[in-house]
Amino acid sequence: MIRSYYEYHRETHGRPLINPFPQGRSADEGSPNAHHNPMQAFRRPSRRGAYQPKEPKSTPRIIPDQAFNDLFAALKYNRDRALIAFYISTGARASELLGVQQGLVAPGDQTIGVVRKGSQVLQHLPASADAFVWLRLYQQELCGMVPKHRSEPLWWTLRRPFRPLEYDAARMVFTRANQLLGANWTLHDLRHSAAKRMVRDPNLTLADLQWDMGHAHITTTEIYIAPTPDEVVAHVLAHHERQRAEQAKPPAPPAAGYRPEVLAALFGQWCFPDGRSGGGFSEVFRVVGGRSVRRVRSGRVVRWPSTGR
Repeated sequence: MIRSYYEYHRETHGRPLINPFPQGRSADEGSPNAHHNPMQAFRRPSRRGAYQPKEPKSTPRIIPDQAFNDLFAALKYNRDRALIAFYISTGARASELLGVQQGLVAPGDQTIGVVRKGSQVLQHLPASADAFVWLRLYQQELCGMVPKHRSEPLWWTLRRPFRPLEYDAARMVFTRANQLLGANWTLHDLRHSAAKRMVRDPNLTLADLQWDMGHAHITTTEIYIAPTPDEVVAHVLAHHERQRAEQAKPPAPPAAGYRPEVLAALFGQWCFPDGRSGGGFSEVFRVVGGRSVRRVRSGRVVRWPSTGR
């Protein structure tokens, strides 16, 4: 847009003489693979034009565990609790889960069948046991009020006339809960949160997560490997705490059989607060400049540097 502004004035008024935002080479080349020869490699597109900033990569929003518990507690109906429980345990997209039919629910196998958004392939996703419990409570409330058949929708509105639940109605469920909590979470954040929970499990591989999320490329799944800023802060603070605890440990005492006078000859003369002399013990003090100074080093005793006194 900025380049077009300068280009307009350059062509209309003759000023400026040169456009300060040069055009990228790819624009002159057109589509580099428009008439691609299958016997040759694909041509890589040229670099973007000068002064064009690189678009930052957006990180997926993850709902913290405590925030999810508060969000789940703010829900009023068993239908909403069942829907959210399936979202957080399967990682399915909002439209995929809302399009589930009654015949695709298999409580015995603990799976629910969804039609994938991109490939349109039916896939049975495992879900948590709690999700099926909330689903059963919701179905019991609407028993006899909505059609019951394998081809009928699973999710219905709670007010008459009963209609299949659509995305806008499900989004309003989240909107009302967000208004109570003062948050701004979305249904798609549940998908990101489910993927993050699964990637934390050391028993699940990245290929397992790719299949469950329905990603065509595993590089799309790899975005969930990167830790969140809160996780990094917690890990670094834990690292500092371990370092502090390690430094606070007293050094190991010398092996049995060493005489104090031999250790004193090797490491220098040490004295304890009670006036006893020795060497190589865990709690040792040395007189330096008339002061009793404590010297502790993890795992070994280090000789004090010479003070010239």
